[in-house]
Amino acid sequence: MENKQKIYYQRGTEELRMKNVRAHNLVQEFNNSAIEDFAKKEGIIKELFGSVGVNPSIEHNFHCDMGYNIHVGDHFYVGYNCTILDMAEVKIGHNCMIGPNVGIYTAGHSIEPKDRNKSGYAISIKIGNDVWIGGSCVILPGISIGDNSIVAAGSIVTKDVPANSIVAGNPAKILKNI
Repeated sequence: MENKQKIYYQRGTEELRMKNVRAHNLVQEFNNSAIEDFAKKEGIIKELFGSVGVNPSIEHNFHCDMGYNIHVGDHFYVGYNCTILDMAEVKIGHNCMIGPNVGIYTAGHSIEPKDRNKSGYAISIKIGNDVWIGGSCVILPGISIGDNSIVAAGSIVTKDVPANSIVAGNPAKILKNI
C-alpha cells in the first residue's frame, strides 16, 4: 500500500463530534429507510460517502464514523451489520463483495494506558477490484488487499494480502494463489 501514514486525532473535539453527528444522522436515515426504497437509500449513501460508483448495494444495519472517508467503486455490495471505522480513508475497488458482520477499522489507540481514551490514530485501508471478503471478517488499520483476492469467512487480516490470493484464519495467512 502506498500510504501507511498514521493520522492522529483528538477525541471529544467539537469539530470531530459534529462530523460524527452528521454521519450518524445519515446512517440512521439509511438504516430506517424502507427496504424497497432503493433510490432513497442510494441517495443517502452518495451523500454520506466520499465517492460512490454505479449500482452500490448496502444491506441494513450499516455503521461508520465519518462517511466521507469511504470511497467505493462500481457494483459494490456489503452485507448486513457492516461497520467501517473511517477515521482515515477507506478505498474499495470495483465489483467488491463484503459479507455480513464485517468490520473494517482504520482507527486504533495507544498501547500506553495513560490518556488512551482521549486520542487515537488512523491508517488508510485499500481494497482492490474484484475482492470478496467473507462474513465476520475484520480488516485492521493500514491493510491493503490486492485485486481478485478472497478473505475467507471469520478471518482477521493483520498483514497485507497480495493480489490473486486466498487468505484465511486468525491471523489471516495465504492458503493459495488464484
